[in-house]
Amino acid sequence: MTHEYTAPGELGDPSVDAAEVPEPGAVTIVVPTYNESANVRQLLHQITESVPSRLPCEVVFVDDSSDDTPQVIKEAAQDCPFPVTVIHRDEPVGGLGGAVVEGMKAAGSDWIVVMDGDCQHPPSLVPDLVATGERANAGLVVASRYIKGGSRAGLAGSYRVAVSRGATWLTKSLFPRRLHGISDPMSGFFAIRRSDITAEALKPLGYKILLELAVRSRPRAVTEVPFLFQDRFAGESKSTAAEGRRFLRHLAGLRTADPLSRMVVFGLIGLTGFVPNLAALWALTQAGLHYLPAEIVANQFGVAWNFLLIEKLLFRDRRIHRHWADRTARFALLANADLVLRIPLIALLVGQFGLAVLPATAMALVITFVLRFVGTEALVYLPRRSGKGTGRGSRTARSSA
Repeated sequence: MTHEYTAPGELGDPSVDAAEVPEPGAVTIVVPTYNESANVRQLLHQITESVPSRLPCEVVFVDDSSDDTPQVIKEAAQDCPFPVTVIHRDEPVGGLGGAVVEGMKAAGSDWIVVMDGDCQHPPSLVPDLVATGERANAGLVVASRYIKGGSRAGLAGSYRVAVSRGATWLTKSLFPRRLHGISDPMSGFFAIRRSDITAEALKPLGYKILLELAVRSRPRAVTEVPFLFQDRFAGESKSTAAEGRRFLRHLAGLRTADPLSRMVVFGLIGLTGFVPNLAALWALTQAGLHYLPAEIVANQFGVAWNFLLIEKLLFRDRRIHRHWADRTARFALLANADLVLRIPLIALLVGQFGLAVLPATAMALVITFVLRFVGTEALVYLPRRSGKGTGRGSRTARSSA
C-alpha cells in the first residue's frame, strides 16, 4: 500500500501556482538511510549549500529505518530549495543495495548520484561528478579514495581500513576486466547516467551497489575523481560481521553469474565430495560391510555434502524456485544416475570405439560431469518468473520545498 505525504509547496498541492513548481533536476541524489535521523538535517543543509547554485537537483531518500528518520526528512525538506522524496520500505529487500535500486527507479534526472546519509560523502563534489562525466562522455564516475588527491581518513580505526583494503583487493582480483579503471570498487559515492542502468539485471545484496553495477551492468566508459572520506557526523557505522558475510555471498553470486564459472565451481565442489565419500567407505568396510553396498551408501554421503555446498555457494538465489524436498530428491537422482550411466558409457567407448580403459574412463567422467551440471541447472534450479517485487508493502512519502 502506498501513502503519499504532501508538504506545503509540494507538487500536487492545489494551492501552489504552477510557475512556482521547480523544473526537473539535472541530477537526482539517491540517499539510502537506516536510522540516520541525527544526520539527515545536516546532509540536506550541506546539499543546499553546495549543489543547487551549480546544478538543478532533486533528492530521493530510500529509507529502511525503524526510527523517526522519515519524519525528520519530511520536516527538514521544508527548508530545501529542491524536491525531496522519501521512499520508506517496510521490507528492505536486498539491503542497502536494494534501496539504491529503488531510488534509481524513482529518479527523474539524466544523472543519478548515490551517496551515504551519514555525511561522510561531501555533497560539494556532486556537481564535479556530473561535470566530469559530461566532459569525459562517461557513463559512470566514481568518487575514489585511492587515487591522487583522495583519502580514506574518515574510516574509523585500523581494523576498518584493513577490511576495506582487503575487500578492494579481493574484488579487483576476482573481476580484473570488469573493474578495470575503477580503483575504489567499494566506494558508495558515484554518479551514473540513468541510460546506462539495466535495473532488471541487478540483483543487489548488501551495501556494495557499485560493485553490482560495474559487474552486471558495466557502463560504456568509466572515470574517477578523488574525494576525501569524511568523519561520520553522528551515529554509528552500519558495517557489521553480518554485512561482511552478505558481501562475501554477493561476491560468490557475481563470480558464478555466467555458466562457465558455475561449471568450474560445480566441479570444484564435486571434488571436495570425495572426502566424505572415502571417509564413509572406510568406516563402513571397517565395520564389516561388503565393499559393493558400502560403495553405494558412501556415495550418498558425498552426494549430501555436494548438495549442501551447492545450495549455499552456487545456487543460493535460485532455491526459491522449488521446495527443498523437491530439490533434494532431484539432485540425489541425478547424482546417482551418474554412476549408472558411467559404466555402460565406458563399455561403449571401449567396445565400440576401441578406446583404452583409462582414456575411456576419463572421457566418461567428463561427459557425465557436463550432463550432471546441465541437469542440475535445468531440472533442480530452473529459474521461474516470480510475481514477487522489490519494495513490497512499502510506503512512499513525497515532500518538496
